[in-house]
Amino acid sequence: MAYIFEEPSHTFDEYLLVPGYTGPDCIPANVSLQTPVVRYNKKAGEKCPLTMNIPMTSAVMQAVSDDKLAVALAKEGGISFIFGSQTIENQAAMVARVKAYKAGFVTSDTNIKPDQSLTELVAAIEQTGHSTVAVTEDGTANGKLLGIITDRDFRINHCAPDAKVKDYMTPLSKLVMAEEGISLEEANEIIWSKKVNQLPVVDKNGKLLSLIFRKDATNHQEHPLELLDAQKRYIVGAGINTRDYMERVPALLAAGVDVMTLDSSEGFTEWQRRALQDIHAKWPNAKVGAGNVVDADGFNFLADAGADFVKIGIGGGSICITREQKGIGRGQATATIEVAKARDAYYEKTGIYIPICSDGGIVYDHHVTLALAMGADFVMLGRYFARFDESPTNKLIVNGNYVKEYWGEGSNRARNWQRYDLGGKKGMAFEEGVDSYVPYAGSLHDNVTLTTSKVIHAMCNCGAVTIPELQKIAKITMVSAASIREGGAHDVIVKNTVKAN
Repeated sequence: MAYIFEEPSHTFDEYLLVPGYTGPDCIPANVSLQTPVVRYNKKAGEKCPLTMNIPMTSAVMQAVSDDKLAVALAKEGGISFIFGSQTIENQAAMVARVKAYKAGFVTSDTNIKPDQSLTELVAAIEQTGHSTVAVTEDGTANGKLLGIITDRDFRINHCAPDAKVKDYMTPLSKLVMAEEGISLEEANEIIWSKKVNQLPVVDKNGKLLSLIFRKDATNHQEHPLELLDAQKRYIVGAGINTRDYMERVPALLAAGVDVMTLDSSEGFTEWQRRALQDIHAKWPNAKVGAGNVVDADGFNFLADAGADFVKIGIGGGSICITREQKGIGRGQATATIEVAKARDAYYEKTGIYIPICSDGGIVYDHHVTLALAMGADFVMLGRYFARFDESPTNKLIVNGNYVKEYWGEGSNRARNWQRYDLGGKKGMAFEEGVDSYVPYAGSLHDNVTLTTSKVIHAMCNCGAVTIPELQKIAKITMVSAASIREGGAHDVIVKNTVKAN
């Protein structure tokens, strides 16, 4: 006879956090949302090799995670997993663009030799659209720096067409420069204290490495949690499948990817075990998450197979119809709670801490806090990010309202059969996702700031200033249908819903 769970599975909407004691030091300014992303030996005192500054990742979806959104999310402290349902070359190129988008350190793309003419200079500026030009000995981005010239240093209509760049540039002797190894924070201090618009960074031989601009210094101040690697590049992830991973993984690693995840609707499979073992055998330093699972058995299977983190959730996404089509899945709150218990037991047994990601089922901002309190180290969001300017889909007007297109990876539009691959013949037997619209919500920065602010304030109400502390002391209660209704505005006429006569 089939095993039947005695208790029903529950969603995040069926729970509330119960306030705890808020001490004098438990204020929003003291709250840290830093969280581990990949496995590490916690009992041995090992430091997690990859952490996030906010517990939010974007889903492996065509309608959500491309290079533009990856940069925007990294600026806020999270990680985007660039969708894998595209060619290996295109996905690797997206990863490479994120890694090339250095936080403040910009490779000069407009360069010229000192003996070239102002006419040639104007042509170069028109071609790139960038008016700050590095004057180098050989006219390349990494040549020996001789000066800087901008379109404010000359007026082409008042100069001889064959006038030389060297006669109008700011020469090396008058430039404020920085040496290789300077941090972005130190560079920003020089820019503001010396009142310069750009700061060239050179190596010990005087060769140009990069430029740091005043506007980028301001941008850094606006994004204090931005997530950078050791080379000051943005952190980025990517999704892979269980079919072409031996070809896709090396291309992504060469492009600079920091972490990958096997993207599948169900991860408790032999195909994921083989993929994890093959990848770690060939590339032992590669970081690869796996999933999705909804119970302790699934977690332990992937943990033993070598998963660097485990994703939780089947059928809970807003565009997912797996439960409707196949009757497979579990309430996201129940799944998160059980997998978190399995993660903690695995840690006690082995000393290895494997982060877990709650993927799907999050409708409201407070669901993020609930997922964290229930044991998730971070969450993965699709619909949430699809609403923003930075997502790759079209912004349309439907019935007088601005919307963004949003479709599931299990829809015919995505044609991502690999995500639902169960071996055997290639192809998708039936749809497990829909094609839809989501209300347009503006910029990622504004919305993520609002969401994390709500999480931080809720943590203070619980008496916690870190996510591990929240998981340790949080008190969670189930709610009835009547108390869910009580939680919203009720028994009043909300002003903005009253129509004028």
